[in-house]
Amino acid sequence: MINNIFKKLLIPVLSTLEFLSVSAHATIVEFQTSHGNFKVNLHDETTPKTVENFLNYVNDGSYNDTIIHRTVDDFIIQGGGAKFEGTLPPVWIDVEDAIINEPIYSNVKATISMAKQGGVVNSATSQWFINLENNSTTGAQLDTQNGGFSVFGEVIEDGMDVVNLIAAVERCNTGYSGFQELPMPDYAEQCSDTSAVPSTENFVTIYQVVIFDATVSTDSGLSSIKNTSIDSDTDSPNENTSSGGGSLIWYAIVFLGLITSFRLKK
Repeated sequence: MINNIFKKLLIPVLSTLEFLSVSAHATIVEFQTSHGNFKVNLHDETTPKTVENFLNYVNDGSYNDTIIHRTVDDFIIQGGGAKFEGTLPPVWIDVEDAIINEPIYSNVKATISMAKQGGVVNSATSQWFINLENNSTTGAQLDTQNGGFSVFGEVIEDGMDVVNLIAAVERCNTGYSGFQELPMPDYAEQCSDTSAVPSTENFVTIYQVVIFDATVSTDSGLSSIKNTSIDSDTDSPNENTSSGGGSLIWYAIVFLGLITSFRLKK
């Protein structure tokens, strides 16, 4: 009878361990775009909540057929928030709850960060941006502005060639909120024509973001620069950022240990 009880208790524990083993965070993703593909190495262990949030949008397809909706010369390209559905303005995508800020790394060139609402530290949802230059402590000072912007990965290999190509696309000020710096290929002449109707070819489209390499800790080879401008004692970016998986694994190990101990004593 006792053995039957242990079996009943053990099944959900093993199921939990199996779930945790297959839900490991990816560390390299590939952005497949209308202007070429580029890879990003994610900081899955040091910015876990931010990466988990980003991958949730990846895995549920929310980034499929979204557009780069903002570019600023020598500053950033921004996406992950809108889709073109045949007419202007583009449509904002549905988002999940905002996440906790994790300003661990510096907003230097080629890093990817989460966009936020002005003046709201913990407000990142789906939108991300890539730094075209060192935006850490100069210019916009993104390492300190609004509690610091959470860098969660870096563009690798020759990916910045594609990013810079996107950044060079001519922009339109559509007059709609959030789309005043909208990159629109081959649309400069129609930009001021309110009767003109663009097509999908007139946008920089993110066809999809795919998991390229799910190996854990592939970011160990990166020369990541830490954000030293944020007082960690005040902002506590590392507090409560680990998922419940760690606790579940611990309890599972203890439980299995008790079972082994019981059987040895028996």
